[in-house]
Amino acid sequence: MKALFLVGVVVLVLGILSLFVAIPQREKHGVKVGGAELGIETKTSEKLPPIASGIMIVAGAGLMIAGRGKS
Repeated sequence: MKALFLVGVVVLVLGILSLFVAIPQREKHGVKVGGAELGIETKTSEKLPPIASGIMIVAGAGLMIAGRGKS
């Protein structure tokens, strides 16, 4: 049961962090002809939708409650 509690803590922390920290993404666009390559790389940072963060927080709390065990 302790493992389920620890998984719940990790999911809860990730859910809270996803509200504040953006996830970086890179995309590479270009053309490759023979040995030559011409392209551009774009970088963007996007946050998860708040509903996804909320689901992670609720799921983490639920796992923590389910995994707390009997003391």
